[in-house]
Amino acid sequence: MNLQRPNANEATQTSNRSRNAMPTSGLCTRCLDTCRGNCEVFKASFRGREVLYPSPYGSITAGADKDYPVDYSHLNIMGYAFGAKGLPEGVEPTPDNTLFPMVDTETEYGVEHKVRMKVPVFTGALGSTDVARRNWESFAVGAAISGITLVCGENVCGVDPQAEFKNGKVVESPEMRRRVEIYKRYREDYGDLIVQMNVEDTRFGVAEYVIEKLGVETIELKWGQGAKCIGGEIKIDSLERALELQRRGYLVTPDPSVEANQKAFRDGAIKHFERHSRLGFIDQEGFMKEVERLRNLGAKRVTLKTGAYPMRELAMALKWASDAKIDLVTIDGAPGGTGMSPWRMMVEWGVPTFYLQCMAYELAERLAKKGRFVPDLAMAGGFSTEDHIFKVLAMGAPYFKAVCMGRALMIPGFVGKNIKQWIEDNDLPKTVSEYGTTIQEIFVTYEELVAKYGKETVDSMPTGAIGVYTFVDKLKVGLQQLMAGSRNYKISTISRKDLMALSEEAAKISGIPYVMDAYREEAMQIIDSE
Repeated sequence: MNLQRPNANEATQTSNRSRNAMPTSGLCTRCLDTCRGNCEVFKASFRGREVLYPSPYGSITAGADKDYPVDYSHLNIMGYAFGAKGLPEGVEPTPDNTLFPMVDTETEYGVEHKVRMKVPVFTGALGSTDVARRNWESFAVGAAISGITLVCGENVCGVDPQAEFKNGKVVESPEMRRRVEIYKRYREDYGDLIVQMNVEDTRFGVAEYVIEKLGVETIELKWGQGAKCIGGEIKIDSLERALELQRRGYLVTPDPSVEANQKAFRDGAIKHFERHSRLGFIDQEGFMKEVERLRNLGAKRVTLKTGAYPMRELAMALKWASDAKIDLVTIDGAPGGTGMSPWRMMVEWGVPTFYLQCMAYELAERLAKKGRFVPDLAMAGGFSTEDHIFKVLAMGAPYFKAVCMGRALMIPGFVGKNIKQWIEDNDLPKTVSEYGTTIQEIFVTYEELVAKYGKETVDSMPTGAIGVYTFVDKLKVGLQQLMAGSRNYKISTISRKDLMALSEEAAKISGIPYVMDAYREEAMQIIDSE
């Protein structure tokens, strides 16, 4: 493990004064009573609970930097010198019909009403945070034209200032309507829009609203995520808004109805209030009834998102999802990345992604051997590249169908949006200007999109969407190359045999053969043959 500094991190904008710090506490080895800062203890001495979170809120996403003993870098992908899996029946592989652009990266998930995706990747839940709201058009259009699924996260209706409620139920939410309509406007035959629900969303009747009035077909029940084990949070910089959300039933801290807190806000000491969601409590009977209720409302698909909980909760998720014939279970491992989670929770809580997927595979195998239905699975928790996608699909074959990417699919939206602004301001950074000074010159996929949609349509798209499309194209081509090298020409042919473990510990945890044992038996047979 690398050296952790539990009392200082760039995410919380804190640092040690001393070049030496205690490994356990993170305190400087020489702490002066005249120190001018800026470790977390120093900063928390006057900003208190603010230091729990990465900052500045609203303009960043954050991902924990803990280095776990074993992760996906401890696996390597196999390359072979002959053969090809996934070619059309009866077609013999030749150098001419196994070119890597011929690799099919399409995947699908679901039970009766399956969803196809052009690339086995979809977005993380983009919910009620300012980052998601401000950049939604880029994310939604980008996902739609890329042919991948988009997840609309929790609390969108609940925090919508213009939302209308009747008897505690949402009857209209302009923000949710905007989000759904933007994605639908560009969606073709691939991908889907999933709307996520937590405790508050269920109480507000969000499923009823989005299914009946907006035509949403997929609802996701949420148990948790990889970045935290408590409900979602946002920060609020308005006292009136904080009071409004409190009246809607949210936990808002510090309590905006307390006079001392109101005075502290007016004084400028309290900069923000925090809106929190409640903890959920799961039980099998309630889960089964909720799935049935959602289907009766008209949901074509019901999915489940569960977090970095221990193996017991993971077993519940998979077994109950099996019994309920859930369409997709997304398993989110630690440390995850998010726009608003307590920093130390992100770093120190939950089962790391690699270990969690190994547990999930073992449990899925056990279900399958008992002849039980195994729901389609997806893995989330710190992925950003095409080799991550390959390794997840291979290690979890045949149960894992896709990878959920959170921050990695948000960044292209930011970059694309900023490039347009930099061009308008005549302020392109050198990292971009070396490729040109116009949208047409800078985005390598621009003319490809024009050929498909027409110049007028593409020029009306947010440039953040072009960024998302361009990034997904990179993932697709990179995945095609890795798949061709391992002689897999369809996603469904990728298997655990296409991986090797680089350490004995990784082999023990995953069941993937240690590099010195992989294909050893076949090798010895070749050497020993007459």
